[in-house]
Amino acid sequence: MTSLTDSYRHKGMRNKLVEEVRAKGIRDERVLSAIEDVPRHFFLDSSFVEIAYQDKPFPIGSGQTISQPYTVAFQTELLKVEKGHKVLEVGTGSGYQACILEEMGARVFSIERHHSLFLKTKALLQDMNYKAKLFYGDGYKGLPAFAPFDRILVTAAAPYLPEAFLDQLVPGGIVVIPIGTGDTQVMKRIIKIDKESTEEESHGYFRFVPMLGSKVR
Repeated sequence: MTSLTDSYRHKGMRNKLVEEVRAKGIRDERVLSAIEDVPRHFFLDSSFVEIAYQDKPFPIGSGQTISQPYTVAFQTELLKVEKGHKVLEVGTGSGYQACILEEMGARVFSIERHHSLFLKTKALLQDMNYKAKLFYGDGYKGLPAFAPFDRILVTAAAPYLPEAFLDQLVPGGIVVIPIGTGDTQVMKRIIKIDKESTEEESHGYFRFVPMLGSKVR
């Protein structure tokens, strides 16, 4: 992991990245500001520092990737996060998305299935002084002990929306989740109206690593 040094050059590259993401259609200034504030190169191995601010995904180990910044921004914009919201993130990965949410004032609870990645990311976020609460376990189950949540964000491809997510969501809450079993998934925003009803929207096609089932590693 690279040393936690954030230079004027890095900040300049982040400014360029923000303008690139804005040009692709992201309008929420709070999302753009968070991308400008979070040093993405901290989440990549040192060999990737020079390309950390390209709008591309990169490998982070355990067969996982750090999502393309545009995808992070797109999902975050769909989530409509407000300051003080309690957010469950399913798929901690590098921790980059969790930090974006925290920069926007969310109280973040994040669950990761890969143990080595969980340990690595937990140490990094502590070093960066982020307060997100990280958990090792099966994302399909959510975090019932800490429910209910105002928002749930899923950062891996799921074959369906787990019932546990709706159970752990407040009425009026939002789930953003990529659903599909093929090479691409449909980005869904699901709004919980009440215990019996939801509204579902589709927001284009994306590509995510698959969400893993009950056997934790």
